[in-house]
Amino acid sequence: MIPGNASLCPVRLEPVFSARPWGARNLAPLFPEKSHLTEPLGEAWMSGVECRFASGPFAGQKLGDVWRTLPSGWTGTKISGSDGSFPLLVKFIFAEEKLSVQVHPDDEYAARHEQAAGGRGKTELWYAIRARPGAEVLAGLKPSVTPEIFKRAIEDGSAEDCLQHVLLHAGEAIFVPAGTAHTIGAGLVLCEIQEYSDLTYRVFDYNRRDAQGRSRELHIEKALRVIRFGEQLGGKIEPARIARGGVTETFFIACRFFAVERWEFVEKVAAATTPEHFDLLTFLEGRGAILWGGESLEYRPAQTWLLPAALGAYHLAPGARTSLLRAYVPVPFDEFARKLAAQGVSESGLARLVYP
Repeated sequence: MIPGNASLCPVRLEPVFSARPWGARNLAPLFPEKSHLTEPLGEAWMSGVECRFASGPFAGQKLGDVWRTLPSGWTGTKISGSDGSFPLLVKFIFAEEKLSVQVHPDDEYAARHEQAAGGRGKTELWYAIRARPGAEVLAGLKPSVTPEIFKRAIEDGSAEDCLQHVLLHAGEAIFVPAGTAHTIGAGLVLCEIQEYSDLTYRVFDYNRRDAQGRSRELHIEKALRVIRFGEQLGGKIEPARIARGGVTETFFIACRFFAVERWEFVEKVAAATTPEHFDLLTFLEGRGAILWGGESLEYRPAQTWLLPAALGAYHLAPGARTSLLRAYVPVPFDEFARKLAAQGVSESGLARLVYP
């Protein structure tokens, strides 16, 4: 039984960690308790359906179990939890080695061919938290690459040469729409915000093998059916920044799956949720308190908080310089665009940040 609106409050989610052959054995400083690991961890899922609530009325329960029971005061008036499908996945990626060369299908293809895997495609954004000098991602095919050229490159082990190399520094972001061939290079810690899907078609994995000598499965034929050839979409984002009430907001992207903003502040900030959608706040640095309705809870780095849509006004009171990523879905484009237009962002600037 879900309590009424009086119980609305920010709730924190516990991460779930996943081992990956390309991962790291030390996740500090985000997760200082995860150091000197015996196996590499590659991902920390911050809003996975297996993540448990660490606070609030659902403490100890899994997000996936609770979501389908929540009223619109939690989920928002433009989204429903009735089908049990949480729409937005936030994760940290710790890439000590290269990930596989891969691609994700779009919603249409996934709905037709991948119902057993959830039937949802995968569009994503990567935000660089840390980047070693020279660290890069590969995102999108070079203009001259055709399906035949790419297939031959997969066969001879030169698939990387077909992709566009993008140097990445801390604080920068890459937008990766479904259908974009890509991989993440070594030496990066990323926050990934994406459609809730784990559908990945690998085309090349550098001939890696696990402890039992097995190679990971490849999905070359499926990948060739969903990869976008010719004009590429996405890539490194040129964000827009505005300052309001003590906080600097950096707007990265708004698409029909999610919008992503970074907030940076050193003084108390007033904010509010909107009845249309819930918010996810993922804290990257700083410590302080979330204040609402005469109550408060402390935040720290590497935490993701779900703020109910009907929570309304709240404050963030930092004890130290704080930065966070705010993500929300579905996106009322007018909300995103109105904020930027009011700050003098041009139509061309808006077109660069709002993706159909």
